[in-house]
Amino acid sequence: MNLQFNKMNGAGNDFVLIDNRQGKINLTREQVVEICHRQKGVGADGLMLLLPCASSKADWAWQFFNNDGSDADMCGNGARCFARYIQKLTGIQGGTSFETGAGVIGAIFHGERVTVNLTDPKGLRLGEAVSLNSGPSTIHSYNTGVPHAVLFVEDADLAMVQQIGHEIRFHAHFSPKGTNVNFVERKGGNQIRVRTYERGVENETLACGTGVTASALIAAKLHGLTSPVQVQVQGGDLLEVSFKMQGDQFTQVHLNGPADFTFEGTIEV
Repeated sequence: MNLQFNKMNGAGNDFVLIDNRQGKINLTREQVVEICHRQKGVGADGLMLLLPCASSKADWAWQFFNNDGSDADMCGNGARCFARYIQKLTGIQGGTSFETGAGVIGAIFHGERVTVNLTDPKGLRLGEAVSLNSGPSTIHSYNTGVPHAVLFVEDADLAMVQQIGHEIRFHAHFSPKGTNVNFVERKGGNQIRVRTYERGVENETLACGTGVTASALIAAKLHGLTSPVQVQVQGGDLLEVSFKMQGDQFTQVHLNGPADFTFEGTIEV
């Protein structure tokens, strides 16, 4: 089977996008892994299929896979790329909406940048003591469409993202599904830097939209940052998280950042 695809990246978080509006493509987990493999396939952190929306809730729908072939409900950087992919295929201007496992996402186009709304976050847990191999650690967590753990560090460059991120991702405290893990450095003012170990990729990625969002919201709650929060990611880009906060509740959460086309082609699977 030959598949036409577009390769995109949102702040360095890269994806393969495939048009499945006709509903004829049914990828196995093994095929997703093959396509996302960086040496044997296209190479990507995730893969998205464009689908018609089965309900009247949105214009379109997606099916999202991590690069290990597992399903994911939400991806902030992927959502921006997905919106621009819809724009490319349909010519729509202004904005669009699509249904995800986490709910309906709306997108507004700003040239090569896109603003997406995220569903209201849930499950805020602050200041939990978690025992790691290196000793007890204070970890905060929030679900911004998918679960995220957040640790504040003095210097993100020195954070042991692969080692500690892997340990926390599979820690019993976050069982059975595990968590994404974000290492957050405060940069002064309303700016933070974030490095993320992504569940399903099982490695550090250059950016994670939902991780950036969880980190910004927790920084706002604990350290008084105000909307919008500027977030520098490992790929060098600057993302922006805006929100409204009342007590422990965050609403009207939006993520703004780049969504770039890299190349397109055909792959045999």
